[in-house]
Amino acid sequence: MSNGKKADSQTVYFRSADFPSGGFLPKNQVRIAPNDRGFMFADGLYEVVRSYGGRFFGFAEHLARLRHSLAEVGIDFPEIGELPGIAQELVRRNGLETVAAVTYIQLTRGLCERRYPFPTPPVVPTLYIEVNRLLSAAAEAEQGIAAITVPDIRWSRCDIKWLGLLPNVLARQRAVAQGANEAIFVRDGVVTEGTHTNVFGVKAGVVLTHPRDHHILAGITRAQVIQLCRALRLPVEERPILQAELAGLDELFLTSTTGEITPVVVLDSKPVGRGRPGSLTQQLQRAFRGLISSLSQGD
Repeated sequence: MSNGKKADSQTVYFRSADFPSGGFLPKNQVRIAPNDRGFMFADGLYEVVRSYGGRFFGFAEHLARLRHSLAEVGIDFPEIGELPGIAQELVRRNGLETVAAVTYIQLTRGLCERRYPFPTPPVVPTLYIEVNRLLSAAAEAEQGIAAITVPDIRWSRCDIKWLGLLPNVLARQRAVAQGANEAIFVRDGVVTEGTHTNVFGVKAGVVLTHPRDHHILAGITRAQVIQLCRALRLPVEERPILQAELAGLDELFLTSTTGEITPVVVLDSKPVGRGRPGSLTQQLQRAFRGLISSLSQGD
């Protein structure tokens, strides 16, 4: 997701206890202290927000999810309202106003001695934000991708967008080793989500996806797709998809901020449906592109 700039010219935003005023600076000047709890314990959160031609998609929803995560892990960050303005300025400073870009926001509990309990009194959270050009995934969206299923060995609070992503990394690497693009988690016989995606199935014209609970991260694009289904009068059910049902699905697709709506045409080396993007998936892709077109035009 590089924007083509070197680290000494890419502008990022950074704030920490060692740099309490915060500010915009070259990426190679950022210094993370070794006793930052994000480094020591993965004690932190993140969000990824997409922009199209300088206009952000769903930033309010991303902030709402970040507020949820902050409350669940007990990090106080009253400056959350500053994030859209910082992100917009980063887009401008990095010359990304006319292209698709992705803003990465990371927030950790901050610097303190390496002890499990939260620091008392609370310390200044460490904030890091960068924006990069997003490379096109048009081919994957049009042709579809291959995926595999893997056991869901993650913790049981996947609704928190937490920094601890090693299980996701290992699952994605397993997919790559098998020539696939994504790994889909299965917990106790139930499909939950992908390593960085939400999962939707289609059976007999009904769109299915895992209900919003602690076992999935409720994606911003996921919510938008559910709304599109209702607007298009497509039956949609938020209910568990059983692993045993996968072989009988007519269509399978993934949603994410960076990939939007991506068809899965091969799962565990077997074709999904007819082995090509399904008509309902394509209908939703067209509707989603309509939303983005309206965003780009400022409607």
